[in-house]
Parts: sequence; structure tokens; C-alpha cells
Amino acid sequence: MLELAILGFLYDTPLHGYELRKRLTALTGHVRPVAESTLYPAIKRLERPGFLARATEPGAVAAPRHVLSLTDEGRSELRRRLAEPGERDITDENRWFTVLTFLRHLEDPGAQAAVLRRRLDFLQEPTSFFYDGERPLRAEELDDPFRRGVLTVARATSRAEISWLRETLDSLGG
Repeated sequence: MLELAILGFLYDTPLHGYELRKRLTALTGHVRPVAESTLYPAIKRLERPGFLARATEPGAVAAPRHVLSLTDEGRSELRRRLAEPGERDITDENRWFTVLTFLRHLEDPGAQAAVLRRRLDFLQEPTSFFYDGERPLRAEELDDPFRRGVLTVARATSRAEISWLRETLDSLGG
């Protein structure tokens, strides 16, 4: 997801590494902090196939800084990744939010709708964090108030997202 987020942020405007890292951290928050030791190898991986270009600009106060921008190939790669998200990109909430953050860059409403339909289908499957054998447990079946709380909050979140997905799919004509 880091690479998708890098491509997504650079789609709008060129950024130097520090500013890119700040935006990535704001997106992933405390869940997945972005260390320099993770960011710069990801940038290198995206530079190798020509998805990113690097330019050196004079620094405002100190040393020159490297500014990254997206190439035409990088724009195409971002759109490809958005149109074809992996299963984990649909089912993992943090990965899904990264896809959703940049889905506007996939300009075809039909392609956007196809991605949203996959998420909607996933959310409509019966599931739980807790099971009795193979059977998912509902909040009302739990005596533990904390586990019941987890399921109650998850249900409310899912209902809100399902409602939003349906509205958005209707507006996209999908």
C-alpha cells in the first residue's frame, strides 16, 4: 500500500521526500507509521521502472533537496493498481482506505464502481471477529461487554459504509 500511496500523492503534485513522508504518515497514522528506512526503498522501487522522476532543487535554507514527480508511466501504473486492487486491498480496512483515498484518479466511473462493488460484496458477507465453531457470533450473543462493544462498533461502521457505498454506486450509475 505504501507504493500506491506514494503514486497517489505524487499524482497531484511533485513533492520532496520529507513532505511526502508527512502526507503518508497523516494517511496511515499510528497504525502504520512510515519510517525513512521503509519510504526510500519504496521510492527506489518505483524509480527503477520509470514511474517516478527525481529533480534536484536548491534548498530554502540548507542543502539542495530532491523533488519527486510522477511520470506518465507512473500515472498509468497508479490507475492500473486502482482498477485491479488485490483481495487484501478490499478486505483490510487500512488498505481499503488507501485505495479509497486515491480512487478519484481512476477516471472511469464504471471502473470506480467495479471497485466499490467488490467492497460492498465483501461487507455484505456474514462475518464476525468471534465464532462458535464455524458460526459467526453476533454482539447480542456475547456476555463479555468488551467483545460485544467491538462487534457493536464494527456493525455500526459497516452499516454506515454500506449506506455510503450504495449511494455512491447509484451516483456513478453502477
